[in-house]
Amino acid sequence: MLGFSSILGDEKCGSFLLFHGETALGNGLRAFLYSLGIAYCFLGLSAITARFFRSMENVVKHSRTVVEIDPYTNTQIIRQERVWNYTIADITLLAFGTSFPQISLATIDAIRNIGNLYAGGLGPGTLVGSAAFDLFPIHAVCVVVPKAGELKKISDIGVWLVELFWSFWAYAWLYIILEVWTPNVVTLWEALLTVLMYGLLLTHAYAQDKRWPYLSLPLSRSERPEEWVPPEVASVEREDNAYDGYSEICAVEEDEKKEIVDIFSIHSENQEDSVYQKVPPAEDVMETCNRPFQETDSEDLDVLQLWKTQFVDALTLESPGSRKLNNRSIYFRLARTFWQSLVAPWRLLFAFVPPYQIAHGWIAFICSLLFISGIAYIVTKLTDLISCVTGINAYVIAFTALAAGTSWPDLVASKIAAERQLTADSAIANITCSNSVNIYVGIGVPWLIDTLYNFIAYGEALRIENAEGLSFSLLVFFCTSVGCISVLVIRRLILGAELGGPRLWAWVTSLFFMLLWLIFVVLSSLRVSGII
Repeated sequence: MLGFSSILGDEKCGSFLLFHGETALGNGLRAFLYSLGIAYCFLGLSAITARFFRSMENVVKHSRTVVEIDPYTNTQIIRQERVWNYTIADITLLAFGTSFPQISLATIDAIRNIGNLYAGGLGPGTLVGSAAFDLFPIHAVCVVVPKAGELKKISDIGVWLVELFWSFWAYAWLYIILEVWTPNVVTLWEALLTVLMYGLLLTHAYAQDKRWPYLSLPLSRSERPEEWVPPEVASVEREDNAYDGYSEICAVEEDEKKEIVDIFSIHSENQEDSVYQKVPPAEDVMETCNRPFQETDSEDLDVLQLWKTQFVDALTLESPGSRKLNNRSIYFRLARTFWQSLVAPWRLLFAFVPPYQIAHGWIAFICSLLFISGIAYIVTKLTDLISCVTGINAYVIAFTALAAGTSWPDLVASKIAAERQLTADSAIANITCSNSVNIYVGIGVPWLIDTLYNFIAYGEALRIENAEGLSFSLLVFFCTSVGCISVLVIRRLILGAELGGPRLWAWVTSLFFMLLWLIFVVLSSLRVSGII
């Protein structure tokens, strides 16, 4: 087997990112620096995605006043009605937003290759790899998140089955395009049908949610509580203005001093720490369609003051506090300080995103997506450079490193939902919906752009680069995903829930899901490399 040094080779890569002097560096050093750059971009994606979640919360909780006339008393009845249906919000705002890094990367790759008869493999490879990461590692995390013995099941099994069907069909449809109807070629009408199927998914899921006759499965919802947050979590006071907008990095008040809680304290075993206990509930980071939102009176908010607070928070590190600290507490505080210093440039940059209280969150929502697109563009450039200096196939990088990095928002969203909510609906729905969006939008839109241009300019269809490798990855993914879903069904039949349960069985399930992901990655890499 070739070592990494032999893979790098002696041939210099003439491409560069910032200045031509990069080409004078050794290939090994350049590969290391570019890899660090991608890792830092993934950190930025994690940060901006949390701002996106908060803006999405404000969009979804928007309500309108409805006036009705009581037919018996002839009096007016005024009530508040949600503008967004929660199921549609899951498939559009939540799934689309968490998948936007992959979608942006694929679209940018398509635009860069516009005019070529061959489509680039970076976008499709990332999206297929992202689907595998969503299905296996994210399920592996979610199944062990609940406390020992705690069971969390899907309450609306009908909606989940509809989403699951369209998720499986998405990858079956992609294989049909590449191997059956028009092998190694994508026509304009195939790309158009792929995008239109996203609309069919929305219609079918909405019909199931509303239990339309003939279009929905005859399955009733399980009884579920009105509040989807456990009482001990819901009782925590919400500090809207204290939120610093970053994934699992929330501002809380402790001893009348502002401190910042991040991923290190959340995962600390010392759960008696008051900082651990005062982590805001999930709605401070992310809300989904299955849960009601709390209203915020934005008219009383000083937008300029809020915007100023964003910049202040971006430059503020955790205060040491006045209480006596043991060695363990000092370690975690030092870790948090280092983490905050690391993300400080991203925090300052994303402070320019307008406060989510403006226009029901739509401006912050759009600005967040624009920042995600910009980071995705840098990631595509760095990926090309890594492939150039190492000689590693860009497709392999796409469905491994890029897929895992761009799927981090999905992991954050599903983990929070599995940890905080009383059911498994949102955690698992985010996975299945994201996988569908990856194909119907993430691959469909870029292919539609390229096929339309080729049809107008050349009158020819779009040829797919490394179509055989992509088709093989789809087959492996389909087979392993059957194993994953089968385990979820078995857990539902035996334990009564998809997530949680006895700690031993939860970890066995988690390890099995990770094994399936490793099988997918290894077999797909060997196929692309020409070994099998």
